[in-house]
Amino acid sequence: MIDLSRLRVLVAVAREGSITAAAEALGYAQPSVSHQLARLEAEVGLPLLQRMGRGIRLTEAGRLLVDRAQSILAQVESVHAELAELAGLRSGRVRLAAFPSALATLVPLAAARVSARHPGIELTLREAEPPDALSALRDNDADVALIFEHGDPPQRDRRDTTMTPLLDEPLYVVTPADRSWDGPRAELGTYAEARWIAGCERCREHLVAACERSGFSPVIEFETDDYVAVQALVAAGLGVSLLPGLTLLANRHPGVRLHRIAGMRRRVVAAVYGKPPASQPAQVLLDALDATLTAPRWPS
Repeated sequence: MIDLSRLRVLVAVAREGSITAAAEALGYAQPSVSHQLARLEAEVGLPLLQRMGRGIRLTEAGRLLVDRAQSILAQVESVHAELAELAGLRSGRVRLAAFPSALATLVPLAAARVSARHPGIELTLREAEPPDALSALRDNDADVALIFEHGDPPQRDRRDTTMTPLLDEPLYVVTPADRSWDGPRAELGTYAEARWIAGCERCREHLVAACERSGFSPVIEFETDDYVAVQALVAAGLGVSLLPGLTLLANRHPGVRLHRIAGMRRRVVAAVYGKPPASQPAQVLLDALDATLTAPRWPS
């Protein structure tokens, strides 16, 4: 029978890329990690790793086992959480990975509700853009992920995840407050001649695709994931940007003007690994998000 602790070691080695890095991440001594891997190979009867210079590479058997192990370990965590429910949720853990503007707007009230109603549940928060948040779910490093989608092709790596839509955000072109624009401000084409400031990789991809659908290719001068910095750059006259509503609720620079683009939105989704029902601590957080979520008063 395969030992679960050894599976966790193998997953850590695959994630970190070396035995040394895995040992550091797990807090183990390196010889202990090597011993656990040797025992695991003996249990399965196949080599799982190939040494490549100073690093390692998974064999075909190793890749298969890591792929299955992630699902197995997630299910074990789910069982532990359900047992905690039987004990009255006096203990348990739920780990949330969320993008920055969600952490600044949607999460605080929900986290406070979890803390007040279930003080025995340990809630941890982690900032992560959607691809990293979904990876954290698969790697059993998060129990709930808040992600966003633009209505383009769906997020990759959605296999074995359950998605719950929470809300739709409007999108705004953000311009310097002291600059006027000719033409219908509710259309992207109005800003075809402007220099643009792009955000995260997926936001940049969406910006380029949306502009091309409007008949032009945006000239992108700057890129930053920091929506506070984006607005400061816009206010300084260095370009315009496309920002979703939550970022503007979290922080709005007095030196910018907002132009809501009709028909454009970004959907915020809560994701958990596996099929329903979610583990009880995860469900507690999902219920708290649902209970505290009200229709935001979007900027006009």
